Amino acid sequence: MTLQGTTLLGNLVFGLLCVRLIAPVDYAKFVVLFGVQGTLSVLMDLNLSGTLVPIIGERIHDRQLIADYIASMRVVVRRVYYVVGFGVVFAYPLLVHKQHWPWQLVAGMVATLLVSTWFIRINSVYGILLIVLRKRQTWASGQMISSLSSLLLLGILWKFGWLSAFTAILSNVMGIVLCAGFYYRQARQSLGVPGVATPAKCKSLIQLALPNVPQSLFYAFQGSISLFIITLFGRPTSIASIGALARLGQLFTLFLQLYPILVEPYFAKLPKERLKLNYIVGLSVTATFCLAVALLVSHFSGLFLAILGPGYRGLTFELKLAISAAAISSFSAVLWSIHGARRFVYWWSTILGISTTLAVQVCFIARADLSSIRTVLWLNIATNITSLAVNACCGVYGFIKGPREVEDPTPSVQPPPAAEAAEEGAF
Repeated sequence: MTLQGTTLLGNLVFGLLCVRLIAPVDYAKFVVLFGVQGTLSVLMDLNLSGTLVPIIGERIHDRQLIADYIASMRVVVRRVYYVVGFGVVFAYPLLVHKQHWPWQLVAGMVATLLVSTWFIRINSVYGILLIVLRKRQTWASGQMISSLSSLLLLGILWKFGWLSAFTAILSNVMGIVLCAGFYYRQARQSLGVPGVATPAKCKSLIQLALPNVPQSLFYAFQGSISLFIITLFGRPTSIASIGALARLGQLFTLFLQLYPILVEPYFAKLPKERLKLNYIVGLSVTATFCLAVALLVSHFSGLFLAILGPGYRGLTFELKLAISAAAISSFSAVLWSIHGARRFVYWWSTILGISTTLAVQVCFIARADLSSIRTVLWLNIATNITSLAVNACCGVYGFIKGPREVEDPTPSVQPPPAAEAAEEGAF
């Protein structure tokens, strides 16, 4: 918890310093790239990392099996990277076209996104491996290294007068790179055996992730829909305001970080007869925390806006909307993660979630002023409520019908040295 608290504090301080030290017009550039990077993080994973815990289950001591799954996951994720990287090259310039930023700056942003996405791929695979191997302290240490190194570099840039939106972005990328290298070394040492990718295991991972892939694709963009809309239709100051308010949504981050580390593995191994009670208790605690944070921020809105800086002083009502949307989203994310751990994943829930959310968004887009900050924040609340309702229905169905069955793959095989050497050359 100390490591995770330090990481959260470092991330909060880093984000708030960027808000205060960078002028809103320039901060908009940081916000856009940071938001796109978050979307790419989801696209690079597509719930693949979430398949490892339920597919391994209680076979935690079978290091060869885990090694083979990790090798197979690397193959799948690497192919996803090629597709995602190709899309970034063409889509990002279109997204920021109306902001009239210099083409040299946009090209630098695209290059930065490609580099950061490559190392996000490494973080995703080896980070989940450390969690599966119960190296939670090591995983948290990597997060802390990333957070504090970015913060330190930001301080150096400010001290020497080199701080700008783009250099702040580079300091964030440096933290990602350092974390990736740390995870790679620690995970390989902890696993202790080489692995080989097999078509059967690649297929098994894809099969388990597949029902959630359309939903992950959709919500990868939906999670940043307010930012994308403001970028396409609004002014730089509006982009900066959306980004600044989103920083305060990180108040939920520490609590949510516990779920992939502690709660998901716990629910994945929980006996069926104990599931219902623990499910109710877990969601009650989550709801209490989210409500308490939302009420605290709303009551002391002036204090929190003062933290952001004078450029955001008049956003009292917008802050209440933003924190309400973050609270609903956090609760829904916890619900979704628990369902994933219990394999409550179904095609119908994916289709229902996407169709209902699209219907809500179309209504807003057709009737509302998309250049208004309040419009996109209300849109966030509406879509988050819709997602929560679908997740709740999925949970009810899961308790009634049971988890989705997954085909058990063929036994793991020790790879020959040549195969391992070819596979490990991909870092």
